[in-house]
Amino acid sequence: MSRVLFTMAFALAILVSVSLHEAGHLLAAKRFGMRVTQYFVGYGPTIFSWRRGGTEYGLKAIPLGGFCKIVGMTPDDDVDPADQHRAMWRFPVWKRTVVMVSGVLVQFALAIVTLWFAAAYVGVPNLDYPQSEADLAAQPAAITIGDCVTPDAARSCTPADPVAPARAAGLRTGDVLTAVNGVPITNYGDLVRVVRQARPGPAEVAYTRDGQPAVVRVDLSAVRRPPLDSPAGPVATVAALGVGQHIAAPPEVTFGPAGAVGATATYSGWMVEQTYESAKRIPSKIPALWHSITGAERDPNTPISVVGVSLIGGEAAALGLWSAVLMIFIGLNVFMGFFNLLPLLPLDGGHIAIAWFERARSWVAARLGRPDPGRVDYLKMMPMTYTVILIGGAFTLLTLTADIINPITIR
Repeated sequence: MSRVLFTMAFALAILVSVSLHEAGHLLAAKRFGMRVTQYFVGYGPTIFSWRRGGTEYGLKAIPLGGFCKIVGMTPDDDVDPADQHRAMWRFPVWKRTVVMVSGVLVQFALAIVTLWFAAAYVGVPNLDYPQSEADLAAQPAAITIGDCVTPDAARSCTPADPVAPARAAGLRTGDVLTAVNGVPITNYGDLVRVVRQARPGPAEVAYTRDGQPAVVRVDLSAVRRPPLDSPAGPVATVAALGVGQHIAAPPEVTFGPAGAVGATATYSGWMVEQTYESAKRIPSKIPALWHSITGAERDPNTPISVVGVSLIGGEAAALGLWSAVLMIFIGLNVFMGFFNLLPLLPLDGGHIAIAWFERARSWVAARLGRPDPGRVDYLKMMPMTYTVILIGGAFTLLTLTADIINPITIR
């Protein structure tokens, strides 16, 4: 039950974030004197509303976002004659830019404040902690001692299973292995490979403990395992030491209120980089996303919808992984902010791009002594706008379906 409640709470946090985005547009537009007729949280039928300062505020039945209606965003909009002087398109380009970018700035500010809080009190990912399989393999061959070895890697230890050879030989968690039967080991990847290639039975293991070298004799177990590079490959008999990897660095770190200021700057750059890398992978992940709907295992790196984000956020909260909850929320706001800045209609970035294109075109015409070409005809851009909406809608439907049928989970 707690997971359901946490999922609902995370979805509410996303709704609040989107509402604050729209509030950014609202406050900036009103500050410059533009006419704002409506500010609503949600879509569909109105549950309740009230009027203040010429604007209708309210809540609608479908909590999937929100909107702020500014009069005259384009010259093609129908505007009441009494509001012509307050139509948005009549204002200087810099003021229109501020209004359109204000929503994104609010989300970036929300992400930065949340990031500072996480860095100060909750925890953020340790950037020195291995981030990939390759990074893990390149770490020193420090070991964690297992309790036993099992013939089948898919099951846990039972009293009938033999004690882990490393434990029986007196090795300890934190020991760094340097050789097996004289074969040198430089990192954990080497350790796994060398042990797999050794014969089950007596073996000589060199290691260091607290900086002091030592050698111990170990009786390697015989187990059945698939190839390292092919988990679904044919199973064969290999040697096992009964150890796991020991990472000395903590996976998460905190910096305190003062130290979190500098950490926020560092992690902000890291979040931008992660967002960019994730966005680059989206096109290549579409086939995997489709296959996850048709029965294949869900790739955790495939795109997700707001529903999927809410499910993961709720699961992380239910597991007590509060750092993960905050980082998911921060990452979502950063992604939504940059997504809205794309120079495509109907996104905020599309309106900004057109405003500055008009300004540049007018400037060039003036320098060439030609008449001002005036405003861009938005009606001529409707086919492209509808294409963006269609592609975006199809992508949203695809991710939503995958998140319902085959959602990504933390465990």
